[in-house]
Parts: sequence; structure tokens; C-alpha cells
Amino acid sequence: MAKYLSTKTYGNDRGLSCTFRQWRSSHSHCSLIHGYSLGIKLIFESETLDDRNWVMDFGGLKAFKEWSEYMFDHTLVVAHDDPHLPFFKQMNDLVTIGGFNDPASPIPNERGAVCDIRIVEGVGCEKFAELVYKTMQDILETYQRGESYTLP
Repeated sequence: MAKYLSTKTYGNDRGLSCTFRQWRSSHSHCSLIHGYSLGIKLIFESETLDDRNWVMDFGGLKAFKEWSEYMFDHTLVVAHDDPHLPFFKQMNDLVTIGGFNDPASPIPNERGAVCDIRIVEGVGCEKFAELVYKTMQDILETYQRGESYTLP
């Protein structure tokens, strides 16, 4: 274990509310679409501190905050192997003609879509934690190369 630990928490009060379903959980109601207000806790560790005596500059987490909002704020998160994925994609691609909806808008609710879908390897807290870890790692490596992280 590293000598220094630093923790940044994005509580579930921040509004990261997404829906998903555990389609393989046919024995319980978790196979139905349901939602949670998610919280994320990041723990950084290091053997040394930087010149400011920090493990991590939390001011540099803007890309992660943007990604977490993109991924989990009012979205439907679906496993790539969900048997109903084509139906969920259809709801995401839905366009309502006429009225106040704008079929050309990239914003799902403005074009009349029923959901804003994110397709992932797997759903559930454990898979979300793995996704958060991999994304944070990617963001850190991108910055170490002197590049800017861009949303998927």
C-alpha cells in the first residue's frame, strides 16, 4: 500500500441518476429497468507528494466530472449483450416529427427520443466501478501524454 492516500467523493446527491437492468437476473425484479442516484468515490495513492504536497490535483478532475455526467446523468445504461438492446437503441433513435421537437438535435429529448442510451460491457455497481476505474486510468494517461481527454 502507498504511503499517501487522497480521496475525492462525488456523492449521490450530485444528481447522477441513471437507469439500467440486470437482464440476467431473471429470478428477481432487478431484471426490470430501475434506477439509482449514483455516488463515486475515487482514492488516489502515491509513495510521494508533488511540490504542493498533494497526491492528486482535484482541480484536474474536470474531464472525469464531465465523463461521469455524460455516462450516468439521466441515461439508460445497457449491457452490450442485453437481448433487448435493439429495442433500447430504437427508443434512443426515436425522432418525433413536428411539435417542439427538433429531429436534427444531438440532444435526445430535443429530438423526441425516449431515452439517452449508454452501451457498456456490463451493468451493476461492480461493473460501474470497473468502468470508472478504467476511465480514470485513461484520463490520467491522456494527461500524462500532454493531451486533452475527449468524451466518447
